[in-house]
Amino acid sequence: MENPNIVFIGMDTHKESSSISYVLDGFEHSPKHLGKIPSNRKSLEKLVRQMQSKYPNATLHFVYEAGPCGYWMYRLLSKMGQNCYIVAPSLIPKKPGDRVKTDKRDSLQLAQLLKNGDISPIYVPAAEDEAIRDLSRARERSMKDLNDARFQLKALLLRNHVQYKGTANWSIKHMRWLTDIILPYPAQQMVLQEAIQTVVERQDRLDRLDNELSYHVKQWRYYPVIKAIQAMRGVALIVAVGVIAELGDLTRFDHPSKLMSYVGLTPSEHSSGPRRRLGGITKCGNTRARRLLVEGAHGYRYAANISKEMQKRQESLSKEVIGIAWKAQLRLCKRYQYLMKRGKMQNVVKVAIAREMIAYIWEIAREVPLRKEELSIVRIPS
Repeated sequence: MENPNIVFIGMDTHKESSSISYVLDGFEHSPKHLGKIPSNRKSLEKLVRQMQSKYPNATLHFVYEAGPCGYWMYRLLSKMGQNCYIVAPSLIPKKPGDRVKTDKRDSLQLAQLLKNGDISPIYVPAAEDEAIRDLSRARERSMKDLNDARFQLKALLLRNHVQYKGTANWSIKHMRWLTDIILPYPAQQMVLQEAIQTVVERQDRLDRLDNELSYHVKQWRYYPVIKAIQAMRGVALIVAVGVIAELGDLTRFDHPSKLMSYVGLTPSEHSSGPRRRLGGITKCGNTRARRLLVEGAHGYRYAANISKEMQKRQESLSKEVIGIAWKAQLRLCKRYQYLMKRGKMQNVVKVAIAREMIAYIWEIAREVPLRKEELSIVRIPS
């Protein structure tokens, strides 16, 4: 009977079933296909018991691709004391010309790649962190839906040559003005009433999500970090929550350049020999975190100053955090103006500022200890 030290298990997961393959450590062993199992808790626990019974002295290492099924397998296996890794599909090396793809081949490939050390696992957020991230993304989708409804309503009025003479759009005065409009045809009047009702409903939904986000973030273990990074210019509550919810623990990066590269704000490069060519940013990593940082960078287009709102956000913060935020504002405001005077495009300037913003956010995050809380119970689907 073989007595390996490590057994590498590749899983090609789907909604209903998962294809399982494994390979033993050692150069002479090749991966073997074990078969398919249902994608539920009992089947996964049974698989672990079978492998432990077959190889009692070996350590099990599981790997599967990130996908829409989430992280419940990772959390279940980790709770059982097993080693589990999740890899991004875009980071799996593929041979050129390989045009045959099956669940069996994918699971065999994952097991072999894990054994060879050719894949890098992704960061897996805690269940509580994922819940806040879902709430933050829901709030963003709600804001997008509201803007879409407003655009459709304004397009209807523009087609009928109805113009608002006021200055504050979507204020109480503006909404009352909308209800007084009478279009020439009953069919169009019905469309107008439905469009107004849609805007009102989506505004109410956004308000509810804003209230829930403000409440739940204060109970979150990352709330001290979120409160601290709001000392920076261009980083209010929505941006702060979005960045931390998407990126998680920033202190896991030992240098800010690695965090810049992780977010995809570093320039691409194609150099060979004496020639060095730099291109646009890589745009790898989390798209939403990168977009929020670029939006926040737009606030550095003016001279450095401490506004009344920023002063409120800096209350009860340490001198170290406030000092870092002021140092960042002095540098980034000057750099914004310097790059604009050099004739750089505004979008290029904002990306350059966002790249340095995440470095200062990383520095602030290192100064703030996380809130110590008991781990919440993870619910695994049966």
